Formats: sequence, C-alpha cells, structure tokens
Amino acid sequence: MIRASRSRLAPLAVALGCGLLAACAVGPDYQRPSMATPAQFKQAEGWSAATPADTRSKGDWWTSYGDPQLDALVDELNRSNQTVAQYEAQYRQALALVRSSRGALFPSVDFSASKNRAAQGSGSSGSSLSSASSGIRDTYNTQLGVSWELDLWGRLRRTLEANQGSAQASLADWANMRLSLQSQLVQNYLQLRVLDEQKRLLQATVDTYQRSLTLTQNQYRAGVSGPDAVAQAQTQLKSTQADLIDLTWQRAQFENAIAVLMGKAPADFSLAESQAIPGLPSIPVGLPSQLLERRPDIAAAERSVMAANAGIGVAKAAYFPDLSLSMSGGYSSSSFANWVSLPNRYWSVGPSLAMTLFDAGQRSAEVQRNVAVYDQTVAQYRQTVLDGLREVEDYLAQLKTYQDEAVVREQALAAARESLRLTTNQYRAGLIGYLDVVTTQATALSNERSALNVLQGRLVASVNLIVALGGGWQAPPAE
Repeated sequence: MIRASRSRLAPLAVALGCGLLAACAVGPDYQRPSMATPAQFKQAEGWSAATPADTRSKGDWWTSYGDPQLDALVDELNRSNQTVAQYEAQYRQALALVRSSRGALFPSVDFSASKNRAAQGSGSSGSSLSSASSGIRDTYNTQLGVSWELDLWGRLRRTLEANQGSAQASLADWANMRLSLQSQLVQNYLQLRVLDEQKRLLQATVDTYQRSLTLTQNQYRAGVSGPDAVAQAQTQLKSTQADLIDLTWQRAQFENAIAVLMGKAPADFSLAESQAIPGLPSIPVGLPSQLLERRPDIAAAERSVMAANAGIGVAKAAYFPDLSLSMSGGYSSSSFANWVSLPNRYWSVGPSLAMTLFDAGQRSAEVQRNVAVYDQTVAQYRQTVLDGLREVEDYLAQLKTYQDEAVVREQALAAARESLRLTTNQYRAGLIGYLDVVTTQATALSNERSALNVLQGRLVASVNLIVALGGGWQAPPAE
C-alpha cells in the first residue's frame, strides 16, 4: 500500500519540481535607472522631477489657444497624418510580437494527414510487368502531436519581457511623434496668423505712404516741396510694397506645410486669411511637478532600458539546457478503408534535452553585447531626462524674456505712433521737411513689426514649452 502511494506521488513530485524550476529566471530583474535631478527648476518655483507618467491624459492642449479652426486642423492631423500612421503600424507590429512571445509559453498542437504512393523494384530484369506493379504501395498517415518547451531558466519569459518593453517604447514613440507633429502644425498656424497681421499692417502702411506720396506730389506742383521729397516718398512706398509681396510666399510656405501635416496635397488645401491672432495661453505661476513625467520621449527611453535589461536574461539563458516535452499519436495504414482503426494506431511520448557544450565564446560574447546595449540605453535615458530639464528651463526663460520685452516694445510703439502723428501735422503745416516724416514713418513701421515679431516669438515659445512638458501644463487627474 505504501509503495502504491509512493508511485502515485512520484509524478506529482516531478511536476511540482518542474514548476519550481520554471519559477526561476536568469538575468537581472528590471529596476529603473537612478537619475539625479534638481529639486526644482530655476525658472519656476515649485517644480520638481518625478517618475514618468506619459499614459496619463493630457487633454487637447492646442485648445488653450482658443481658435476653433486650429482645433479642426489638429483633429485632421490626428486622423490623416501619414507619419503618425507609420508609427501606429509599428506599434501594432510590436503588439503582435508580444502576443507571439506570450504564445511560446504554452504547448503547441499540430495535426497532419498524408497519403504516400511508393514503389520498389524486384531487382530481376526478367520480371513481368504485373510483378513490378505489385511493388507499388499506398500509405495513409494521420498524426496529432503536442510539444511544449519548459521555460526552466526564464528564456521565454525574458523574451516576453523584452518584447513588452519594446512595445511600450513603440507606443511612447508613437505618442512622441504625434506630439511633435501637432507642435509643428500649431506653430505653423500661429506664425501664419501673425503673417496675416503683418500683411494687414503693411497694406495699411502702403495706403498711408500712397497718400503721403500724393500729398508730396501736390506740394511739389505748388512749389512748396522739392523733387527730392517726391523721390523719398516714392522710395518709401516701393520698398514697403516689396516687403508686402515678400510676405506672400512666406505665407504660402506655412500653408503648404500645414497641408502636408494634415495628409493632404498642397494643391488641395487653402487657408483663408483671418482678422485675429489666437490668444497667448496663460501660464500658471506654480507649475505642478508631475508635468515633466508625461514626456513620451522620456518614457520611450526608459522602456528601451527595460527591454535591454530583459535581453541580458535571454542571453544568459543560453548557457542552460533547453528541455521540451513532446507527444504524438496517430494512424498509419496501407488501406484507406481501415485506415483509422485500432490495429493501425501508433504513439510516442518523451522529453528532449538540448544543450550547447562548446561554442568558442559565442554565448559569453552575446551576454557582453547585451550588457553593453543595456549600458547604452541607460545613458540615453539619462541624457533624455537632462535634455528635457534643459528644454523646460530654456522655454520658461524665453517666455519670461519675451514677456518683459513685449512691455518695452509696446511702450516704444506708443511713443513712435505719437511721434508720427506730431511729425505729420508739422509737415502739413510746412514747419519741417519731408525727410523728417520719412524717418518717423520708418521708425513707426519698424516698431509695429517688432511688436508683432515679439508676439510671434511668445506664441512659438509657448508651444515649445507645452511640448517640453509632455503636452500641456494642466495638472494630471487624481488617481
């Protein structure tokens, strides 16, 4: 009785032992690389860096500019941009690879059925045709097989872990590319709207200069002004008209870039001029510390480290033997009529052990290569974090500088407008020459365009800051 109990417990012990062995996995378990980061940013109080959280919802950050047409353009980009479609397809490939490596953990079942017709000669040259024909035989085979590789050393699990890390990195790459293209479109759109305003400014200036030229010509005919004043007025008018023409091709370039980002041919897209420039988003004084965590490029770099770490385990598992179990069974007969019958059955079952005994250092070299790949990805991750910190600092400083400059520019513009008004009145009263008017008008126009350039710089810098923060400065929802 005791022997019978032991015989029944033996298979259970073997199965339990295999399960315990399968629980181990060679190679290092993944830990996020350490990264020394500052407690806060220089340019914004209350900032600190933390753990990447790129999967958190960021919202439609471009809506902060309050332009419905811009919202529609970005929505079209999300649907139709071909580069985004490429990265989405790459992510689906990575997911398929994860499913494939997960399936390798389970047994596989195969089925086959065949018919073979073979002949063997009698070896006698005088044999009759009938006797030769009697050597032809038909064989019918059907087989069902099951095979399973026992993942004793974790090679398959490390492979799955590596593919999962690569898939997560691919997802982050997709998000990073989408964010980058959204940024390009928003910047192009904002700069195009500033150009629209510059065109209106230059057109109004051309009209003003045309009236000044007419006035100067009338004064010349009346003998009040000389021919030099007329020449100066014409020069000023033509130069401004040339600047206005130059803006036309600049606007066309931005419009064509927006069309391609939306997945359209430039000939099939046009953007009408607008009478207003989108508003500059209001940047909060105290930015929450979780924002930099959402940068997809940082997440992609960190998950590449995860995949490289698992690759070390895959390489180390090659030192150990592969154990697989296989079982097959079926029917084989020379007659189709009684093919599937008990006398024609056959079966086989057994383990298979395979191990490389000598490879002249190939496995060792592969482990060293994977360790070097891991070290490379760690360095890339840390550099990406440093680049992210620098970009946020740069754009915060740039926005602050532009804000201070905008105040001074507005003051200079107000003074230039007042000076132009007084100079024009003095010229009409005959108190000063036209050269003074030309100089004052040129100064006023320069200040008008400088103020628009500062506004354009502030808008572009705000987009860059949003991208540097991973897509907005709204606080992430509470979990």
